[in-house]
Amino acid sequence: MGMTMTQKILAAHAGLDTVEPGQLINARLDIVLGNDITTPVAINEFKKAGFDQVFDKDRIAIVLDHFVPNKDIKAAEQSRACREFACSHCVSHFYDVGKMGIEHALLPEQGVVTAGDCIIGADSHTCTYGALGAFSTGVGSTDMAAGMATGMAWFKVPAAIKFNLTGSLAPNCSGKDVILSIIGQIGVDGALYRSMEFTGPGVAALSMDDRLCICNMAIEAGAKNGIFPVDEKTIAYMAGRVKREPVIYEADPDAEYEQIIDIDLSAIVPTVACPHLPENTKPAASLSDIRIDQVVIGSCTNGRMEDMEAACRILAGNHVADGVRCIIIPATMAIYRECIERGYVTAFIDAGAVVSTPTCGPCLGGYMGILAAGERCIATTNRNFVGRMGHVDSEVYLASPATAAASALVGYIKPAEV
Repeated sequence: MGMTMTQKILAAHAGLDTVEPGQLINARLDIVLGNDITTPVAINEFKKAGFDQVFDKDRIAIVLDHFVPNKDIKAAEQSRACREFACSHCVSHFYDVGKMGIEHALLPEQGVVTAGDCIIGADSHTCTYGALGAFSTGVGSTDMAAGMATGMAWFKVPAAIKFNLTGSLAPNCSGKDVILSIIGQIGVDGALYRSMEFTGPGVAALSMDDRLCICNMAIEAGAKNGIFPVDEKTIAYMAGRVKREPVIYEADPDAEYEQIIDIDLSAIVPTVACPHLPENTKPAASLSDIRIDQVVIGSCTNGRMEDMEAACRILAGNHVADGVRCIIIPATMAIYRECIERGYVTAFIDAGAVVSTPTCGPCLGGYMGILAAGERCIATTNRNFVGRMGHVDSEVYLASPATAAASALVGYIKPAEV
């Protein structure tokens, strides 16, 4: 029986010739990731277990991004714990204020992760790195602690769903519209503990930012991971970034999939996930009666350069509607700087938006954009659960940067005009 991409990566890291769905394995890790919320818990578990050294200082990444710059005393204490641990163990990939970015945008940008890797992160959206042809998945802080100490983690090998992509996206549609459409089709548990493997001729039409966005939200369909094949765009993206040699895996022609779903990218329209689940999707054009109070453009899902470009293309020379708060958060310091150099930040400010240093901030209801009771936000983030961005009586609508920016100009949900 042939193996999928994910199964091949897991087999290689477990030192096995083959693996099959449901098999329990112990696999070698290439990268172990944590952030300022999950790492302090992992540090406590690391110490409780009696560990006194990490398995490889170059294979651990700690990114301070959720509440950084620190929003309160607790956040400051959490960050200090991370700093002290990273310093005492000489962690190579430690990102603090001035260097930090939102972790799942930062690690690919900095070349920390690469094709063929086996990666765990104490954050559910660690599945992002499948865009590079890696197996990456979120774990709890206890698993992170064990991974930092031993360089190993156990997995149940997932079965897979194959998404056969054809065609290309229409203008003002992006990877966010693709993944929202897919989640709307299969539901938030439609890929439960499955690998979402994206393939087909349509892959070539998607940018790396599109792919990173799509894999980022695989967890919102319940998936263990999302993964794309390594092609010329992937190799070009990694060139000059990655210091380790990429390892490229391909699914076998006779790989078994539990389901094959055909997706025609040309049929995708600007899509919005309405409260309170990512599966509650509707065409953006059908929601013109939904007035909004806030717009957030950023996050580990949509804070990359193409997202900033889309927002600027729509906001530049225009002005945010009265009564709407528009918050724009570049995902990394490099993206922030490029926005400044291109004049995007000036355009955003002139349009009546505010621009923040990189942070997860409002996505998880942390700070920099909390909602009051009855308020509505359209956001390029990844979750819209009850109370996700503030008060339990607030509402979050998930959308692409183009749709969010177009909505900011009119004060209600609206797709961008071509």
